[in-house]
Amino acid sequence: MWQASNVYAICGFAAIGGGLFGFDISSMSGVLGTQAYKRYFNNPVSYAQGGITAAMPAGSLVGSLGSSFIADKFSRKVALQFSCVLWIIGSILMAASQNVAMLCVGRVICGLCVGIASSIVPVYQSEIAPKEIRGRVVSLQQWAITWGILIQYFIQFGAAEGIGGGSKDPNQPTAAFRIPWGVQMVPAVILLIGLFFCPYSPRWLASKDRWDEAVKVLASLHGKGDVNHPKVLAQYQEIEEALKLEREQAQSSFRALVQPRILKRVALGMSIQMWSQLSGMNIMMYYIVYIMEGAQIASPLATASIQYVINVVLTLPAIIFLDKWGRRPSLILGSFGMMTWLFISGALQQYYGQPNTEETRTAQNSDISWIVSNNRPVSSAIVSCSYLFVATFATTWGPVSWTYPAEIFPSKVRAKAVSLSTAANWFWNTALAFAVPPLLWNISYKMYYIFGAFNGAAFVHMTLMAPETKGFTLEEMDEVFDSGRPAWKKHKKSSRLEELAREIEEGKLKVAVPVGGQGAAAADETATSSAAVETTEKKAEATATTANA
Repeated sequence: MWQASNVYAICGFAAIGGGLFGFDISSMSGVLGTQAYKRYFNNPVSYAQGGITAAMPAGSLVGSLGSSFIADKFSRKVALQFSCVLWIIGSILMAASQNVAMLCVGRVICGLCVGIASSIVPVYQSEIAPKEIRGRVVSLQQWAITWGILIQYFIQFGAAEGIGGGSKDPNQPTAAFRIPWGVQMVPAVILLIGLFFCPYSPRWLASKDRWDEAVKVLASLHGKGDVNHPKVLAQYQEIEEALKLEREQAQSSFRALVQPRILKRVALGMSIQMWSQLSGMNIMMYYIVYIMEGAQIASPLATASIQYVINVVLTLPAIIFLDKWGRRPSLILGSFGMMTWLFISGALQQYYGQPNTEETRTAQNSDISWIVSNNRPVSSAIVSCSYLFVATFATTWGPVSWTYPAEIFPSKVRAKAVSLSTAANWFWNTALAFAVPPLLWNISYKMYYIFGAFNGAAFVHMTLMAPETKGFTLEEMDEVFDSGRPAWKKHKKSSRLEELAREIEEGKLKVAVPVGGQGAAAADETATSSAAVETTEKKAEATATTANA
């Protein structure tokens, strides 16, 4: 079967899995304001709406925790295909929902898919891509998320306004929410079929001792099909040495996770995913309609749609420049910026807003408790802060929160460690999806101060604990995190991969490509190297050693 070989095409296509995450995020926001949804599901607000919304991230939490077992045993590619099947089943149940219980079951099953995909897509991308563009291609996951949010929102917006008498029609047909929930299975079908034409991860193949396949994939991706290309041989050598070292340590992947040197990275990866949720971004995506209703400016659905466009467009600079400006500045500056916009927005609502009493309550704003009434400049400023917040997240934390955890772990624990990191994302996503509607209802503007404080804490944490990782291969991350340098001190070194490739090209280093599907690490785990690596300077010593043996 024909297999794709362009790294950008493969990683971009796999990012459709991130698009499903985006469909999840906006799967509720576009229908919350429709009369069809409110009437059919008995106008859920506060805890009731929180429970419906939280059903999907709850399923995602379970899916992310289980993702590593599927990915390690059956491959990253098969894990993604399995997630597509779950998404299709869940979407059918949502589109056919007869009551809240059936809707929640469908959302949980879709959530299982999103949990698996959001964990494994970055792992697959990071294991496919060379270090020079790893940040760029893993960032495609975040861009696909933003596209998923945008596409699903506009599908819902079109259905809400185009079916029946529009979103304010009290007798609007249920097709206003059934059509968007049914259409969302289309990208999953495309991804399921297309993955058959994508390669397995070469690092997963190596971990299963399928070395001949691993080298062929490396050659296809990085050597234009030439298995003797210096870059291909250098990557093979580096992967083999890292795998050999892991096997010599003779530890299970679970035991390795709690080693102090790895546990520190697990805590950092989980923290980054936690802070990405506590930044308040997904709350802006889930419940932006409520926020716009409170601002009392233009159509809430139309005003909210601008935010989704901003999210898509401003993710592009991060994709293009992340491998140039680095991960650390994005984390630090992003936290500070989001903290600023949230504090300003909260202050504006505190000093210019008022409770939504009987005098100000209408059919359109009955589901909120705090409004800014008859003050267009302040309402405009609140909406602007929301847009600036989204722009800041899109250019900083959005891409980095997926790139960073996917690249900092050794191969042996990568899938499990990333699944734990993503599980932290979904744990807080679930908690916030459930808690924010009652928070908006009961403490209104104070919620902005809470999330602003979370961003302040993330700013301090990232400044002290997050080292720069750009420009290093996956196998070089041990040197970054185990060097003993403080996170704020730049780690400078020449790339071992580039040195290997240069020595191979100059003929100073010889690497024997594995024959018959067995690499050195499998053939002899105690040998110095099964890759038959010899330098011209040490030939005599190698010969003497062999003779003595």
